[in-house]
Amino acid sequence: MKTVENLLEKAISKIPKQKVGLLFSGGIDSLALAFYLKKLDYDFTCYTVGTKKSKDIISATKVAEELNLKHEIKIIEEKEVEKYLKKVVPVLRSASPIDVTVGLTTYLASRLAKEDIVISGLGSDEIFGGYSRHKNSKNLNEDLKKGLDRVYNGDLVRDKKIAKALEKEIYAPFLDKDLVEYALSIPHEKKIKKDVNKLILRELLISNGVSQESALRLKKAAQYGTGFDEVLRKLSKKSKEKYLRGFFKVASLYSSGKDSTYSLQLIKEQGYDVNCLVTIKSSNQDSYMYHTPNINLVSLQAEALKLPLLIEKTSGLKEDELKDLERALKKAKAKFGISGVVTGALFSEYQASRIGKICEDLELECFNPLWHKDQATYMKEIISKNYEIIFSSIAADGLTKDWLGRKIIEEDVSDLIKLHSKNGLNVAGEGGEFESLVVDCPLFKKKIKIIDSETKMENEYTGRFLIKKAELE
Repeated sequence: MKTVENLLEKAISKIPKQKVGLLFSGGIDSLALAFYLKKLDYDFTCYTVGTKKSKDIISATKVAEELNLKHEIKIIEEKEVEKYLKKVVPVLRSASPIDVTVGLTTYLASRLAKEDIVISGLGSDEIFGGYSRHKNSKNLNEDLKKGLDRVYNGDLVRDKKIAKALEKEIYAPFLDKDLVEYALSIPHEKKIKKDVNKLILRELLISNGVSQESALRLKKAAQYGTGFDEVLRKLSKKSKEKYLRGFFKVASLYSSGKDSTYSLQLIKEQGYDVNCLVTIKSSNQDSYMYHTPNINLVSLQAEALKLPLLIEKTSGLKEDELKDLERALKKAKAKFGISGVVTGALFSEYQASRIGKICEDLELECFNPLWHKDQATYMKEIISKNYEIIFSSIAADGLTKDWLGRKIIEEDVSDLIKLHSKNGLNVAGEGGEFESLVVDCPLFKKKIKIIDSETKMENEYTGRFLIKKAELE
C-alpha cells in the first residue's frame, strides 16, 4: 500500500502548484485525489454537477463535509440538458450515448471550475479493477491493460477535447506511467475481494483515517450518478444515438452524382444534421479527385435539396487540388459550424485517404457510408429507391453513345454486371468508366428538367453528355 501511496503522491506532485479544480463525484477515485491534494497542500476546489436526482451530489456533499473540502455544486435542470448537449456533441464529434453523457459531466464540471487546471480520476478503474466485469476476470492485469488502451485512445482523448474547448488543461494522475506500471503488478486478490473492487485504494484511505462509509461507498458510473443518462433517455424517446446525431452538423462533399447524393441520404437517415453542401469545381476535366461533367448543375441540385452550397474552384493539379479542398472545408467549418464531412467514396483509396487526412488535420469526422458496398447491390438499391440518374460521361469498352443522357433503369444495371464479367468494368463506375448526374431522388423537392443538351464523342466508347440549359420543375 505504501508504494501505491508514494507513487500516487508523486503523480499528483507533477501538477503545477497553483489553484486547481477537482472533478468530484464523491466516489473513491475523486476522494483519493482530494485526500492527497490536501495532504500535499494544494489550493483546490471540488466541483460536482448533476440533475436534482443526482446521487453523485449527495455522495460528494457528504465526503466534502467529512474532509472539510472547498466544494461547489451546480444542479442542472432537465430542460437545460439539451442546450448543453448541443455544445458537447460537436466538441466530441461523437454520438455515442456513453461518450456524450460522461463527456457532458466533464464539460459541465470543468466549465464550473474557475481554475485553468482541472484534475480527473480517469484511469483508476483500469489500474485497480473498478468494473463489475473485473470480478470474474481470469487474468485481471491482462484485462486491465486492454482497458487502458481504450482509455488512452478513447476516454483521455474525449476529456482533452473538452478541456481544449474550454481553454483548460486536464490532469489524470491515475494514468501516471510509474503508478500504472506498478499497479498492473498488484495481484488480483489485493484489488478485488468478494463484492469490493479497488480494494487496495480503499484500504489505503481507511488506514489514513478516512471513514469506512466514505472509503467503501460504491457508486455508479458518471452518466448514471449524475442523472444525465436518464434525462437523455427521456429526450430521445427511442434511439439515444440517433437523437444525439441531430446535434452533429455535417457537410456533404457534393459532386452532383449518384454517390454523393446517396451518401447524403444515408447519413441523414442515420440522424445527422447535414447543413451544407461543399462542391469543388475543377478546371481539369481529368481531375484525379473531382467529378467534372455538368458540375454547374450543383446549384440547381442545392436548390432542390434546400441546402446552402459552398463552391471552391481548383485548377485540378494533382496535389494542389487537395489544398483547395482543405480551404473549402475550413470555410464550411467557420461559416456553418460543421463537425464532420460525408463523402460518396466506394472503393477509391486515393480519394478516401486524402479526404480523411484533411478531415483529421481540421478536426472533422469523416463519414463514408458507401465504403466497400457491393457495387451491383448498390446500383440496384438506388434504382429501387426512385433515383433518376443519367450518365453524363462514358469511358469504357462496351459503353456506347446510347448510354449517355438517358435514365438508367434496372435492366441497365444487369448489362453493367455483364460488362463487368466480360472486361472488368466497375459496375458503379468508380474506375472512371462513367460519371452520373442525379436529376431526381427522394431528397429533392423539385426535379431537374433538361431543356437543351449536346452529346460529344471522342471515339466509340468515350464521350460526354453536355447539358446547356436546365431548370427545376
